[in-house]
Amino acid sequence: MDSATPDQNQRPTILLVDDEPINLSVFGEFLTRYYQVLVATGGQSALKLANSKAKPDLILLDVMMPGMDGYQVLAELKAQADTRDIPVIFITALTSDLEEERGLALGAVDYIYKPCHLSILLARIGTQLELKKARDWLRNQNAVLEAEVERRQKENQLVQMQLLQSEKLAAIGQLAAGIAHEINNPVGFVNSNLNTLSGYLADLFCVMDAYAAALAANQIAEPARSELQALLAKKQLTYLREDIPDLLAESREGLARVRGIVQDLKDFAHSDSDTWELSDLHKGLDSTLNIICNELKYHCKIVKEYAEIPQIYCLPSQLNQVFMNLLVNAGQAIETQGVVTVRTGCQENEVWVEIGDNGRGIAPEHISRLFEPFFTTKPVGKGTGLGLSISRNIVTKHGGRIEVDSEPGRGSRFRVCLPIARPQPA
Repeated sequence: MDSATPDQNQRPTILLVDDEPINLSVFGEFLTRYYQVLVATGGQSALKLANSKAKPDLILLDVMMPGMDGYQVLAELKAQADTRDIPVIFITALTSDLEEERGLALGAVDYIYKPCHLSILLARIGTQLELKKARDWLRNQNAVLEAEVERRQKENQLVQMQLLQSEKLAAIGQLAAGIAHEINNPVGFVNSNLNTLSGYLADLFCVMDAYAAALAANQIAEPARSELQALLAKKQLTYLREDIPDLLAESREGLARVRGIVQDLKDFAHSDSDTWELSDLHKGLDSTLNIICNELKYHCKIVKEYAEIPQIYCLPSQLNQVFMNLLVNAGQAIETQGVVTVRTGCQENEVWVEIGDNGRGIAPEHISRLFEPFFTTKPVGKGTGLGLSISRNIVTKHGGRIEVDSEPGRGSRFRVCLPIARPQPA
């Protein structure tokens, strides 16, 4: 074999189209030394070969052929996406400048007159194949670059969204700290005043008890006696004696609730979000449930099934964000009335938090895409498609994972598994 001849498996494929057997024989015999050669004697058979699975790398096309001439064949090739990029060289006995201009205008890469020197034909074929190789390489590189640009744009959007979420949490933390400071002062003196009022009421009731004893012993003369008895009956002293302590207790309970709400807000949006600390996940779950209770309480029953689990080293505010995303998704999956179950457990060196619902479930074809940035099954305007993606990134940063189990019409379960010990930096 000629040392300059390419290996058989690496040879480009040339489609030779001509209705003259002598031309097919001469060109085919010469080109077979360098390329794999396909032969077609007409336009229709040429189009069939061009659209086959093993497409030619270049087409040598005669112009004058019966039935379908070369110009029509080229027009068909350029009209189809699968064949429009195959370079076509016209090789014809038509030597008119107008004919050449027409062929090049239709998209031919070259126009060669018959008869031609085979060495010149070989050189021009080689040139066009190199150009095609370069165009294909550029096209592939463009596709790679476009995919990389798209990936980085999505990555940047995801990072921006994460930064926005972090900024929101930091703002909530600062707001909660400010609210706590401003609210705790009035709550403190209201609570103190309630305690003082309880003492004053006890003193008043002692005085009233003394008057009642004087009435019972006939120690008060008429008409003051009758007037006092009528007043006691009218003001329902016995009822007031029973109801006032209850009112005071409810007021104290309300104040405790206000303090609890502020504390839950502070716990949910911990201002030191980048500080790893030993944290109680149950406390984080409870504070998160308290924050979003208004979104769930009207159509969801919350069931807690907490097991005994150890505290873990984590970023509490970021895990609270994960719990909030999963709880909100669970609530939105329930269209009318349903149950959201929050379970916890411990196995080996990790703890897990599972949030399940009996809502509409997730279609099997969507399971593998749930954590893709910007993928959402919610209607337009109802979700960004970033909640689960951000949640997985947070859990991954903690050295954990999120497992999903869902069945359409039966509901979904998302289990967050986290190591007890702090993960080592990568």
